This record gives sequence, C-alpha cells and structure tokens, in this order.
Amino acid sequence: MSTVADAIVDRLLDWGVDRVFGYAGDGIDPILAALDRREDRISLVTARHEEMAAFMATGHAKYGGGVGVCLATQGPGAVHLLNGLYDAKLDRVPVVAIVGQVVSTALGSGYLQEVDLHTVFKDVCAQYLQTVMTPEQLPHVLDNAFRTALATSSPVCVIVPHDVQKADPVEDLHGHGLVPTSTAVARGRSLPRDEELSEAVALLSAGQRVAVLAGQGARGAADEVAAVVERLGAGLTTSLLGKPLLDESSPGHCGVMGHLGTTASADLMAGCDTLLIVGSNDPWTEFYPAPGQARAVQIDVTARNIGTKYPVELALVGDARDTLGALLARLPARDGWRGEVEGFRSRWQETARQRVEQKADRLNPQLVVKELSAHLPPDAQVAVDVGSVTYWYARFLHLPPGVPAHLSSTLASMGSALPYGLAAKLLHDDRPVVALAGDGAMQMNGLAELITVADRWRDWTDPRFVVLVLHNGDLSEVSWEQREMEGDPRFVTSQRVPAFPYAAYAELLGLTGIRVSDSNDVATAWRTAFAADRPVVVEAVVDPDVPLLAPRQPQEKVDQTVRGLEQEPDAGTAVRLLGEQRAHENG
Repeated sequence: MSTVADAIVDRLLDWGVDRVFGYAGDGIDPILAALDRREDRISLVTARHEEMAAFMATGHAKYGGGVGVCLATQGPGAVHLLNGLYDAKLDRVPVVAIVGQVVSTALGSGYLQEVDLHTVFKDVCAQYLQTVMTPEQLPHVLDNAFRTALATSSPVCVIVPHDVQKADPVEDLHGHGLVPTSTAVARGRSLPRDEELSEAVALLSAGQRVAVLAGQGARGAADEVAAVVERLGAGLTTSLLGKPLLDESSPGHCGVMGHLGTTASADLMAGCDTLLIVGSNDPWTEFYPAPGQARAVQIDVTARNIGTKYPVELALVGDARDTLGALLARLPARDGWRGEVEGFRSRWQETARQRVEQKADRLNPQLVVKELSAHLPPDAQVAVDVGSVTYWYARFLHLPPGVPAHLSSTLASMGSALPYGLAAKLLHDDRPVVALAGDGAMQMNGLAELITVADRWRDWTDPRFVVLVLHNGDLSEVSWEQREMEGDPRFVTSQRVPAFPYAAYAELLGLTGIRVSDSNDVATAWRTAFAADRPVVVEAVVDPDVPLLAPRQPQEKVDQTVRGLEQEPDAGTAVRLLGEQRAHENG
C-alpha cells in the first residue's frame, strides 16, 4: 500500500534526485521503507553520523550534482545535521533536509526525542522551513523547498511527523484550500541596465592599475574573467572558493587573496587603483585595497552581496558570464600594469620555492602538498579540510584546468574533507579523488568516514581515493593563531592531538597505508598512491613548527607572534623558520 513516505520518494525522483545522504532512526522508518521499495532508482548513502550526511549533501551540490538531499530522524538526528547545513548556507549551495518528527498527536507533550525543530532550524534554513501536517500539504511543500533551495542557493528543511509519513497519500488536489503544484523550475537571464554597463566601462577604462578579484560566483565565466584581465592589462586574484575556477599558471594570476594567500595577491591589492570584484564576498577585508585607494565595480547575481566587504562605486547586478560578456563588447584594450603584476607573481614564486625548501626538524608540509601538484591526475576531484592544510592547498597546490576542489570555506568547519570526497566519488566514481586533511580533522570525523570508504570502494569504477593526513600532533592553525593574534604561547592541553597510526589504521580497514617522514620519499609516496588498486592513506609525519605566515604582515604582528613563541620551551625551530619566511618575503 502506498503512503505519504512513498509520495516523498516519488517526488524526489521527479526532481531528478538519485541519491539521499542520511542515517537511520525510527522517526523516519516509513521513509526508509519507501526508499527500500525504490532502491532501483534512488540510493540511500549512509554516513557514520548525521553531520557527515549533511556535509555529503553539501559536497554533492558543490561538485555539480544539483540539489543535495539529506535525511535524519527526529531529535538528536535532526540536531546533528546543523553543522553541515550551515556549511551549505554560508557557502551558498542548495540542500534539502528532510527530517522526521514525533507523531503529531504528541507534539507539545515533552515526548521522547521531541525537539522544537522550527526553533532549531529557523536560522540555518531561514529561506524555507515547513512541517507537513497533512498529506495534502506534501506536494507543494516539497516542491517549494526545491524551488527555494535552487533560487536562493541555500539549505531548506521539510519536517514530516511519523504519523504523516504513514498516512495515505492524496491524489486529487483540486478544491478550496488545496494547492496543486509542479516541479517546473527555471533561471532567467540576468543583466545590468545598459547605462550601468556604460558607467562601469568608463570607470574601468580610467584605471591605470586594475585588479580583478574572482570568487565562486565566477563559476562558468572563467573565459570571460580571463579575457577582461587580458583586455585591461590587469592583475587577477581569487578568493579561496574561486581558486579552482581559473588557471593559476596564467601570467597575470597572483594566486589566492587573504590571510592564507600569496604575497603576489597582497602586492596586487596594495598597488591597484581600480578593483573589479566578480562573484566574491571574501571576508578578509584587511587584504582588500585600503578604503579610498581604489575605485570599485562589483558584479554579483545577488544584489545584497554588493558593497558588503569594500566600498563599491558601481554595482552590476547580473550573471557573471553575461555581464562580463557585455563589458567585453565595450572595453578598449589597455597595456595596464601587466609587467608590474608579473613581477609580483615571479617574486611570489621565488618565495614559495624557498619556503618549500626550508629545513624543519621533521618533514616540511609545504613540500608534501607542493609535490602533489606534479602527480595530481588531470581528471581528479579534490576535497580540502580546514586547518594548516588549507594554507598549503591555497598556496602550493596547482590544480590542472577543470579539476574541482571544494572545502568548508566560509563556515571553516573541520572534518569536512572525507564526506566531501565521498560525495564527489559517488557522483563521479570513474574519477580519482584526493582528500587533504590534518590529523585533528581526521580524528574529529575522518577516521569514521574511512570506514565508509572501506565499505564502498569495491563498487567504484576507479578505486583511487587518496587521503593525505598531515600528522603533526598539533592543531597547528589554532596554535599559530594563539601566537599571532594574541601574543600568547601555544596552550599544549588544548592543542595536542593524540598520536594515532593513520597508515596502519588504513591497512586494518583493508586499504593501503603509506607512512612518509623523509622528504626524499614524498614523490615515491604520491606515485605509489595513485598507482594503487584501492584507496590509500598517505600519512605524512610533518613539522608543526612550520609557520602559517600571512602575506605582508605588519612588523608588529610578526613581533607579537615572536613574543608568543618566546614563552614556549623549545621554540627555536619555529622562530628560525618564521625569520626565514619573513626574509624570503622581503628579499
């Protein structure tokens, strides 16, 4: 007999959903049974924790799978989704969360696992949050959820009490108070007004030293961004989310902007007189040009994003590709300051080379990530965790054109690389995946999701799933923040990561484990990992004393960092490496 739960699954299929990420619980038993009945067309991917299911749904959307869908039971299961849903909200990707609830007749009684889910989800799913109280509601609530997720690039939530899931569906929805609906959805073309484009052309043409900052909103407009940069003789930098979109080997590309970016990007922003922001809302405001230094034009499809991080003179609300194309038809060719920009870029390349070659007491993590660039397959998919590994990815990993790379950027939540990587692999199982994580992130979430990798890899067309673990025994990003931001020493109790045999654990799971601690073995480790016939964990035993020095830091910030280090025993290596990096920048 068909139920509302079956209607939910059928509607998911109508929306093109073929994969749901979740974890079982009695509050969603009818939906689980309905998924079981349609397993030939839609699969349930079970994570080891609901948080990981929400991260997987977010990753699914980020790697191009359309709307991500996650499923959790009432009470604790629903609460566990929050972190992954906030990741979707802050990085602006469409996710639909379907959540169980206690039977409607018990609501308000303090029933077992009863949680006020509207209060719990009202911020993270602010664009659309509804409880289905009758079978008649279901079609329009679910359709509105998908339409809203797509239209607003955000997570939404549909709550379905247990008794409603089991109820008979309603077919005839013609009558007073009944709302017929459909899965029709579309995106229109969005362009600024003609006079706004003319004003932007005049402003950009008047600039002598134009910088372009591209973010994730430039997706699909890489050719147009590159053409505008070339036309204006400009320099280019990207947000962290914009890094995979544009070829970093191009002459005017200065790398990632911000605290974990390059000296070239800092020099570009410090020297420009005009700034074109394309689809970026990057939060590192201290790395933008000083207010009043540069005249700014910002392009964004979402009007409320414009002018929120830098004083903008001209706002262009529209699709990045179409808007840039309209500008290109009018912009005159300029020599600009390309020679100076290429100087920024070449000086950074020399600085990066010197940092990779620094001799630490243990393996230099910058070398490990830099060496990956030479071995990364051209069809790879990359997932990056949060921590010091994010810095090394931003600065040293060269992505082949077309290789997607994603991370929890704006929320910056640890433990996201493995669920992201799994979502990417399940979406394109014929492509290798590389997940980059620190030991703190692996102990937070990654070790559990390696069990999922071990459970699933035999079904993949290409079994390669390579996990890099930077094993330094320290939450090193926070350790360096304690020194840099506060002038405090590293707090050992809070920062120590317990020792764990990551490579041996991989072997225990039936995967391949490679432990590397010598710089001479790094290239071999990467070659072996990508030649393996199964997933691999590369455990790199690296030095936590390698500094996370932000580009062009004021001397007082460097002095404050040193003061923190001087309060620590055995900080000599860190002080030496910090001094060397500062000298590299100034050389």
